[in-house]
Amino acid sequence: MTQTHAAQQRELPSTWNPADVEAELYQRWVAAGYFTADANSDKPPFSIVIPPPNVTGSLHIGHAFEHTLMDILTRRRRMQGYEALWLPGMDHASIAVQALVERQLRDEGIDHRDLGREEFVARVWQWKEKHGGAILSQMRRLGDSVDWSRERFTMDAVLSRAVQTIFKRLYDDGLIYRAERLVNWSPQMRTAISDIEVEHREVEGELVSMRYGDGENSIVVATTRIETMLGDTAVAVHPDDERYRHLVGTEIELPLTGRKIPIITDEHVDPEFGTGAVKVTPAHDPNDFEIGKRHDLPMLTIMDEQGRIAHTGTQFDGMDRFEARVAVREALSEQGRIVAEKRPYLHSVGHSSRSKEPIEPRLSLQWFVKVGPLAEAAGDAVRDGRVAVHPPEMAKRYFDWVDNLHDWAISRQLWWGHRIPIWYGPNGEVVCVGPDDEPPSGEGWHQDEDVLDTWFSSGLWPFSTMGWPADTADLRKFYPTSVLVTGYDILFFWVTRMMMLGLYAMKDREPSGAVPFRVIALHGMVRDAHGKKMSKSAGNTVDPLVWMDTYGTDALRFTLARGANPGTDSPISEEWVAGSRSFGTKLFNATKFAMMNGARVPELLPDRAELTDADRWILDRADQVVSDVDELLEDFQFAKATEALYHFTWDEFCDWYLELSKVQLDAGGRRAEQTREVLGYVLDVLLRLLHPTIPFLTETLWTSLTGGDSVVVADWPKASGAVADEAAEERILAVQKLITEIRRFRSDQGLKPGQRVAAKLGGVAELGLADHAPAVRALARIAEPTDGFTSSTSIEVGLPDGTVSVELDLSGAVDLAAERKRLAKDLAVAEKELTGTDKKLNNPAFLDKAPAEVVDKIKARRETAQADIARINARLAALPQH
Repeated sequence: MTQTHAAQQRELPSTWNPADVEAELYQRWVAAGYFTADANSDKPPFSIVIPPPNVTGSLHIGHAFEHTLMDILTRRRRMQGYEALWLPGMDHASIAVQALVERQLRDEGIDHRDLGREEFVARVWQWKEKHGGAILSQMRRLGDSVDWSRERFTMDAVLSRAVQTIFKRLYDDGLIYRAERLVNWSPQMRTAISDIEVEHREVEGELVSMRYGDGENSIVVATTRIETMLGDTAVAVHPDDERYRHLVGTEIELPLTGRKIPIITDEHVDPEFGTGAVKVTPAHDPNDFEIGKRHDLPMLTIMDEQGRIAHTGTQFDGMDRFEARVAVREALSEQGRIVAEKRPYLHSVGHSSRSKEPIEPRLSLQWFVKVGPLAEAAGDAVRDGRVAVHPPEMAKRYFDWVDNLHDWAISRQLWWGHRIPIWYGPNGEVVCVGPDDEPPSGEGWHQDEDVLDTWFSSGLWPFSTMGWPADTADLRKFYPTSVLVTGYDILFFWVTRMMMLGLYAMKDREPSGAVPFRVIALHGMVRDAHGKKMSKSAGNTVDPLVWMDTYGTDALRFTLARGANPGTDSPISEEWVAGSRSFGTKLFNATKFAMMNGARVPELLPDRAELTDADRWILDRADQVVSDVDELLEDFQFAKATEALYHFTWDEFCDWYLELSKVQLDAGGRRAEQTREVLGYVLDVLLRLLHPTIPFLTETLWTSLTGGDSVVVADWPKASGAVADEAAEERILAVQKLITEIRRFRSDQGLKPGQRVAAKLGGVAELGLADHAPAVRALARIAEPTDGFTSSTSIEVGLPDGTVSVELDLSGAVDLAAERKRLAKDLAVAEKELTGTDKKLNNPAFLDKAPAEVVDKIKARRETAQADIARINARLAALPQH
């Protein structure tokens, strides 16, 4: 117990209205320094870095989901006595920001190229200061317990120094080089883009089959991008395809160009697809590029940076690629070379996620990272256990990526970003400049125009944010980070890059200290209530801010955590968020009731031998929930941990113990005092367990109940270590069943919930439940029988150790029709059971094969069914006829 528990309680508001308290509570936490980590502390470290959202971004449901999980981990570790650092920040998002500012300039009638590089970059910084980072204030709304004093931006001076440092080290080690390779190209942005910035979607296009050559020496190929035939440098067939054996090794004329191209064989060609012959355009198709390398084919670039046909020497030069698509098809049609056209033809086409245009595979001179040795180290770190992937079955996906990486194109033809630190001299000199080097100067020297891929700087995030390459206190204390929480969808794009660059940058550390994080905890995507992916086109996206406004932040967080199973997608609906709000209201009302009745948190609990069965049962259940939640959260089982807390809170504490406590409070004296202490103790444990998930409500309730400063810095609960009283639990479960059955009977009779009826309880004492009779009467709304009591009906409730008979006087209160209906329903169930057991016991084949114990169980079920039928029929016969 914390020493603050003896402090004065504070009054709760009359109702729970999240909007009244959330902003104020968050600001109080920040001002108190609860989230600020101390690198010089003696506490064990826990650190986690936020996947940096784009500076252009706003809080979407995926952010809210991921941040909730990270906050649960961080708040719990802080309460457990760790020096917890959750480091926030943003990514400069080269392409997204450049596209946004270019669009703003166009609206002003300005072409950014006319503005010039320096002025354009200055405009971007102006935009960033004025509009960037909206998501940071939204993170506060969500309750993120991040250390705002350490907020980072990937273009900050310290992080820029880290980028320049690692670039030079990689370059000097021969791991960065410049070469012509095929890349994803955005004609609108005029830059290469990364794979993650390419969205593949089904579009209606055309599939055109065309004939190259004439007569017996002709060959038919098909394509969805007919304009690229101007860049063909071969036609390929499978080596075993007999149809084209006579043509292999010959040349054929490429229509419209006057060029001759060879017919070659390659294992890549599928002879069963189409005609079994494919056109090969190495500079404009990834598969063709590989064929071209294998056969040393010319690689003709037939489009310029804007996607216009160029350098073909045909009438199509200068045409836009889509205009040329039509013109080339028509020209081939005039020559009678179009064999077939399929339109519309549904196929997958990559589009830029920023400009929304179809991307163009294009051969381009770019800077690359040689990933072979880096990827091998990243794979070894998981294989040898220095980094754990959770859930473990996701490790295969990690290895699929990291073991098959291609060299990484890191240059982008943009102005916003980390400029590549390479200078070119007048005589072909190439110099890489580190952060402490003076760039070469003089006539003819100039810096590379390109900037680095955003993923290059975000790949340094776990250590650049802590001051690397300087040897900082933060780096010594908090690196490696404890866990990376991220979606499996960016396992390749971000996680593998952090692994490669972290292991490389920190290679001077001992192996287990070089990794960027100890655990990769992967989660899925948030989907709608039907499991469908959210998209604007489907109309099923949700705005978490709207739900937070409507139901409160805690309700959203609780719902997200309750659906977070490791590595799997999580559905969500507004109905579930509303249900979580009801859960919060239930908890608020329960705490308010307890406090109004004098509940307090004791320094020490009373001797358990003095407590009631209900007290011992709820204390044992609290111990078990503490253990369960601890075990589940250590395993990143957020959904199961949240579900356990939900059911303990609602089903056991509120629905049962709180009701049983009312009877004990009414008894007065020492029993009432003990009940107040148990109520306070269990609520204290429960609120601390719930705090990482629903921080605002638990802060309000816990500080009111205990008088403590803040639950944020309270101790995480620990199980008491007491031996569970199994006998007390059995008696309480028997009482619950007895009350439930009486309530069900009352409901069947149509009795009003508050209507009391007289009843005798038979067999209670014999089953050791005599002490619980007052609670049964109170919760089941049955009164003590008076003189002259005569029962009009009875029910029997089977309990583990025997049967309790409940004789009730329902004269004038019983709905005879309802009672007959209920008994008829029970009779039908018993008769169905008897028929089923008879069928099995009268089947010789079953009796021959079934184990003896199974047969005995079925015989016992038949006897029970026969007894039930006799009992129900007797009761039906005893009911008055009118």
